[in-house]
Parts: sequence; C-alpha cells; structure tokens
Amino acid sequence: MSDYFYQPRRGHGLPHDPFKAIIAPRPIGWISSVDAEGQVNLAPYSFFNGFASFPPVIGFSNEGRKDSFKNAEATGEFVANFVSASLAREMNITAAPVAHGVDEMKLAGLDAAPSTLVRPPRIARAISALECKVTQIIQLQGHGGGLLDTWLVLGEVVGVHIDDTYLVDGIFDTVAARPIARMGYRGDYTEVVSKFEMLRPTA
Repeated sequence: MSDYFYQPRRGHGLPHDPFKAIIAPRPIGWISSVDAEGQVNLAPYSFFNGFASFPPVIGFSNEGRKDSFKNAEATGEFVANFVSASLAREMNITAAPVAHGVDEMKLAGLDAAPSTLVRPPRIARAISALECKVTQIIQLQGHGGGLLDTWLVLGEVVGVHIDDTYLVDGIFDTVAARPIARMGYRGDYTEVVSKFEMLRPTA
C-alpha cells in the first residue's frame, strides 16, 4: 500500500482539502439558541458530538464567534436538535449566512416547540432534541500553544425529547429515524440506512 503524506501547515497538494472527508461521517448538531433579548437562532454544526455519557455532555465547535456561540455564552443554554433525512432540506436552509436577528426557524418554515428546562425552543418536527446547560467554553490552541479563533462549547444534557414513534421495545430505532451526517467536500452528506452488531470481547 502506498502512502500519501502531507503536513497541514504546509498544504495538502490536492484539489480539495481531504480533512473533512477523512473525519466522516460527522453527526450534525442543529443548535437552537436565543440571545439575551430572546431572539432565536438556529444553525447546523458538523463539528459536533457526545463527549460523556453520565451525566451526558455534548459539544459543538465554532470557527469564529458566531451567533450560536455568542448566545450560548450569554445565556448558558442551547438545544441540539436531531437532523433526520426528512428534515435535510430545512437544515440546509438554516446553514445560509443571514443577518443577525433573522430567525432561521421561520426562514426554513419550521415550527418551534417550547423546551422544558431551557429558554431556547426546539424544533417541533425533530425526532429528538437535547436541552443543554453550558458547562465549559474552551478556546482551542495549536500544539505550539498559540490560541486559535475556534471555540468548543460543551453542555450537559438536562432534558431529552424523543418522538416515541421511534422507541421500539424501549430502544431508540436509529435506522428508522434516518439521521443524516456530514461527509467531506462541498455538499456531501450521508444517511444511516443499516447497521450491524459486533459485541466487545470479554476478558
């Protein structure tokens, strides 16, 4: 097997940067938040994931101080909404660069539903929504110690909403829910349509 090697700081030498295609698929955190005045913001993040299971902690990363980051910092709250294939078009609409104060939920024709424990609304049609309280905001740094204009927002999940259509014998049916995920390159997504089981070895 031949090996293509590059150092990111020196450029990849390819037609397109392969990094986001290699780190794939990436689940999408569809983050709803409100600012100090209560204005709603909604934006999708593929630099998003779970980081702890008990208590559950999830996080999303901002390159620059965007509205989702500013709102989470100001209010200490956000909601991560589940992006199913049936909501792919609406999710893509909310990725548009719009002026501050524009309600992306309304822009995409989405109905809001009240959350239970936090101020930001959730998406009514989302198959699941995770209500979060901010626990840490971390400015990332390079290996030399220099600070990056990239921020990781971590939040403890304090409330979980699930469309019980997708609870089968008490188990969330991920395949039936059809989550989509970001791949690499421009406009590349994938959808979960199958799964396989492989149990961990025992000692």
